Amino acid sequence: MPLSLMPQPTPSPVVDQAQSSAIAPPIYGTEVEQFHTRLLRVSLAEEESRAYWAQLKTPVPKENRAAIAFEERWFGNKSMDRVKRLLSEFRHRYDAYPTALNVLRAWQPSDPITRQNICHWHMQLTDPTYRNFTGSFLEQRRLQTKAEIDRDIIARWVALQLPTEWSTTTIQRMATGLLASAKAAGLCSDNVGSRSLQYPKVTDEALVYWLYFLRGLSFKGTLLENPYFASVGLSEGFLEQRLRRVEGLSFNRMGDLHDFTWQYPNLLAWASQELELIWESDQ
Repeated sequence: MPLSLMPQPTPSPVVDQAQSSAIAPPIYGTEVEQFHTRLLRVSLAEEESRAYWAQLKTPVPKENRAAIAFEERWFGNKSMDRVKRLLSEFRHRYDAYPTALNVLRAWQPSDPITRQNICHWHMQLTDPTYRNFTGSFLEQRRLQTKAEIDRDIIARWVALQLPTEWSTTTIQRMATGLLASAKAAGLCSDNVGSRSLQYPKVTDEALVYWLYFLRGLSFKGTLLENPYFASVGLSEGFLEQRLRRVEGLSFNRMGDLHDFTWQYPNLLAWASQELELIWESDQ
């Protein structure tokens, strides 16, 4: 049974997300604002995310998912406890946004850079600490003479963000998780010790996927200025340059006015046409 592409509200071609939200309610949900510590247990998990999307190509009942994932080795030789933790985290990152999950399980992007971009943005979406770290703190570090980070620098930043006092050991664990995730997302070098900051490549497919997703999301910022694109170097005109050559939408600037013209009404329609996806029945 093919997935029905239900008609959804189409925001006017405006740039300011607040204006878009005033015209139509968010379609795909909201970004997470509540502080949590799931990063202590699961970091970027790109390969595990890919396996998750692939296994959900065929619907799996949620109540049986852990047992099936362990028995069928979705994540290799991971223990049952680890499988449960991954599944719990992915429910937050992907299941909480059914439209995105439908696209990802049908798409399963083969390009590693596309997967890296998508996993990074979904983690930002659902983890405010990681979003603030990558979209704000790392950008501030880039302005310094030596644009580098290490675990001690990150640990000091973590200590300032905490709503309650943590032990030194827990702070170091969080710093290690943030550093590992930043490295996996291509935001810093992979050497030992001080890591130089860098920007990852961003594919056109990943960029347009996230633009269509943000278009229907309630989030802080605008389609042009937000921590998602800032974290990968798409700011200060670089994003506008990319927007003028991607397929699936068109972008124009006239002075202070920006205009997005969307070729498709929503994320599903874009994915169906541009990625030529075949939709499976919903879970």
